[in-house]
Amino acid sequence: QVQLVESGGGLVQPGGSLRLSCAASGSISSDTSMGWYRQAPGKQRELVARITSDGSAYYVDFVRGRFTVSRDNAKNTVSLQMNSLKPEDTAVYYCRARRIGISDYWGQGIQVTVSS
Repeated sequence: QVQLVESGGGLVQPGGSLRLSCAASGSISSDTSMGWYRQAPGKQRELVARITSDGSAYYVDFVRGRFTVSRDNAKNTVSLQMNSLKPEDTAVYYCRARRIGISDYWGQGIQVTVSS
């Protein structure tokens, strides 16, 4: 069993920055893929970024160049640095730890609001 807890959300003005962190209880398996998703009211939950155990990162088009995902396996954490934030980035952000065919864990979600 893995528990994921997100932190670092809040209110920020357009063009500003926030850094989200996700802390996992216990150690994370070396083959675990960590991901960030978001869901706005009335919209489907969508992938934002993911990072594999070897540090390979993937970003969807609408955040590429603005967001950076990283992980620290020794500390069992994954982070999402969000720069140049836009109102369209407003959503609840979720952390995910996935081992395909083995396990799939989600955090409780944390609110990010981009508004002037």
